[in-house]
Amino acid sequence: MKKSIKQQKTVLVILLSNIFIAFLGIGLVIPVMPSIMTTMGLSGKTMGYLVAVFAVAQLLMSPIAGRWVDRIGRKKMIVIGLFIFAISELIFGLGTHVYLLYISRVLGGISAAFIMPAVTAYIADVTTMEDRPQAMGYLSAAISTGFIIGPGIGGFIAEYGIRLPFFFAAGIAFLACIMSIFILKETLTKEQITELSAQSNQSSFLGDMRRSLKPIYFIAFLIVFVLAFGLSAYETIFSLFSDHKFGFSPKDIAAIITISAIFGVVVQVFAFGKMVEKIGEKKLIQLCLIAGVVLAVLSTMVSGFWLVLGVTCLIFLAFDLLRPALTSYLSKAAGKEQGYVAGMNSTYTSLGNIVGPAMGGLLFDININYPYLFSAVVMFVGLAITVWWKEKELAGGFSK
Repeated sequence: MKKSIKQQKTVLVILLSNIFIAFLGIGLVIPVMPSIMTTMGLSGKTMGYLVAVFAVAQLLMSPIAGRWVDRIGRKKMIVIGLFIFAISELIFGLGTHVYLLYISRVLGGISAAFIMPAVTAYIADVTTMEDRPQAMGYLSAAISTGFIIGPGIGGFIAEYGIRLPFFFAAGIAFLACIMSIFILKETLTKEQITELSAQSNQSSFLGDMRRSLKPIYFIAFLIVFVLAFGLSAYETIFSLFSDHKFGFSPKDIAAIITISAIFGVVVQVFAFGKMVEKIGEKKLIQLCLIAGVVLAVLSTMVSGFWLVLGVTCLIFLAFDLLRPALTSYLSKAAGKEQGYVAGMNSTYTSLGNIVGPAMGGLLFDININYPYLFSAVVMFVGLAITVWWKEKELAGGFSK
């Protein structure tokens, strides 16, 4: 039975903690990657491949994991995902050969494909339609917060050993896994699992992709891809852009990213649910895309620390609101297909995360402003797509 957020506080805290820990673990290791590269004598190309294999593994595994979320239950997928994540971090920390690092990154991508759809489906199961946008806002905030404080904690821990952050990440993931085993309860009944399992047995990767073309899903999935594509292209070159164009120091860049992220988290926690309640997911998505287009273009025109900070805060906020708005919409549209839809959400996100950085880097070599202008064009295309987003395609008329 679905309950209000207040009635589900303990469960939500555990779920959000799991997501927070997973993304904290990812952020923890960022400061030590250059040192790992140096001590192991790895090339820049190898480091790029290590990033890519994570995204590819997540992309390939997400549709399958989405079906498994419905077939074996949300709780088991969360527990297994956290366990795999812990193992992946442990392997990277112990790895002295590059093939072990590749194994670690593949396992990391698989764990992300397990955890995200399962947590999203679990939240959809235990919240009402009215409370779901607020819960999805909390979920997005937990992800952002993990990214914010992860590098700082990782840098501090690395003072005692460059591989220690990996062991710390593995330890907190194991802890989250154990907590989930004892505290979380499966939200699906045996009858529901049997019914959903029968449906998923008839599906395949290509079949899942075809189902994602349904009108009720396709526009939202396409915008998920557009968001991931444009955002990753923008974020990938942000540090390079700030360094080359403005001469910002690493401290300046870190301050801009951190302040922008904190601003986004605050708005997600305290205002996102009210915004959806007032204007609906569709209009919020459109407003965020409009803001993204304008601000991406503006990013190429402003100069000076405070102006860059202001524009960056606003564009990151637009991205931070877009993500949960899309997730909330898809969750409401999914009905009994929560696992499948959450898995495909992850698939389209991974696809955008693979293509976006590659395109952003290529354009950066041509002209320093092109990645931002390209992101603006991509988001404008996403905005244009929403014109065909008919009200009748919205499940149950839940969006205004």
